[in-house]
Amino acid sequence: MANSWVNSAERIGVDLHLELSGSGGRRAALIDALRAAVRDGRLAPGTRLPPYRSLAADLGVARNTVADAYAELVAEGWLTARQGSGTRVAERARPLRSEQRARPPRHAGHGPVTAPPRARAPRHDLRQGTPDASAFPRAAWLASYRRAVQQAPNEVFGPGDPAGRIELREALTEYLARVRGVRTTPDRIVICSGFAHGLRLLFGQGGGGVLRGPLAVEAYGLGFHRALLGVAGVRTVPLSIDEHGACVEELERERAVLLTPSHQFPTGGPLHAERRSAVIDWARARGGVVLEDDYDGEFRYDRKPVGALQGLDPERVILLGSVSKSLSPALRLGWMVLPERYVEGVLAAKGEREAWASVLDQLSLADFVSSGSYDRHVRRMRQRYRSRRDRLVAALAAHAPHIEVTGVAAGLHAVLRLPPGTERSALKAATWQGVALDGLAAFRHPDTDTDMPTRDGLVVGYATPSEHAYGAALEALCGVLPPGEATGVTTGE
Repeated sequence: MANSWVNSAERIGVDLHLELSGSGGRRAALIDALRAAVRDGRLAPGTRLPPYRSLAADLGVARNTVADAYAELVAEGWLTARQGSGTRVAERARPLRSEQRARPPRHAGHGPVTAPPRARAPRHDLRQGTPDASAFPRAAWLASYRRAVQQAPNEVFGPGDPAGRIELREALTEYLARVRGVRTTPDRIVICSGFAHGLRLLFGQGGGGVLRGPLAVEAYGLGFHRALLGVAGVRTVPLSIDEHGACVEELERERAVLLTPSHQFPTGGPLHAERRSAVIDWARARGGVVLEDDYDGEFRYDRKPVGALQGLDPERVILLGSVSKSLSPALRLGWMVLPERYVEGVLAAKGEREAWASVLDQLSLADFVSSGSYDRHVRRMRQRYRSRRDRLVAALAAHAPHIEVTGVAAGLHAVLRLPPGTERSALKAATWQGVALDGLAAFRHPDTDTDMPTRDGLVVGYATPSEHAYGAALEALCGVLPPGEATGVTTGE
């Protein structure tokens, strides 16, 4: 017979679930239950156990029964007891690993089943898409968080508005107008958890969203976004890419187009001014909409700022942005700047209550932006990333002058143009040397017109490594590049 007991002693704030079973008496059953709790890790080393009287009352046993059980486990080394400190789980009483607790299952006649080995972390991480995690402004963010919590009205700790906190929407309205040339009002901004979440809200599942396909996309872009749209039942149609960005003249009967006009991902370069005007004309003529991924809009180094496309026609452009590059992807905060006709539908898709972006994080970001901390952080990181970019270009000029570097006037990555047919071998060499990076082919839309030439190249992120590790990462990168004759290095788009 098994009895389950739960101790909820208020004095020490511990809830302790024990199952007393067996026919050997309560003392033996308690000893076995405590051993099992420690062995399985439910009672971690250093955990303080309830006093004799409290546990005895909860279990319905004599106080001496608990005292004797504790004493025996202390003698065996499972527990420790000190005057004034109570009885605790011994520090050396570590739980056994899963492979020690039980033998792995076996297939008949085929030996034990073993889990696949975990991939080793790369020695040098040069993948695109993430900022330098060590540069997160902890002190400034903590100051904003404290102010936000102290000043927050009581309603903040209740159900959240699906549009997002008004404080953040007002701060973003001012910031985006000042820095990106965005024209909007707080009631047209909806807070989300990032770009991918914004796409889900816009397109829904199985075609049930605010927008419908087909959707034109750039021939080079994130496969993750294409997969997300595919799950939603949206067919994507690739547009060719050249030195002026997406070839928007190829737009035909699509209902919407997704662009990265401030810095084409991943090839680099802004959308040419004539094409920016042309895509707005297309949207007006077709009754379509442009989705603007405001990718890397704040990190520019060798050119004047390129304003958001949304500023040309706020009723034909949906701007999506986030802090995943400027601050951290861990914050899970983004925004959609919507034409008026889409606001109600997006809020309905999101639901009656905020279920995605933490309200306290929203208030913290609002304070971070309004106090000027966000501007200061972006300027500081712009200088750091420009220095990283310059070191990359200098290292390639010295050790691999035949490699052309493009797309580095803005953003957090560069594209290294490789001789035809060498991308795959370069990636293999990088893996062998513990260098993590991406090949350009991985970003090419599978339905891209065969007339558009295939480009061999490496997409190298220079933001992720910490400062002390960056030099070694560059040295390792240069060591895996294919040899060749010098063709020049360019720092332009």
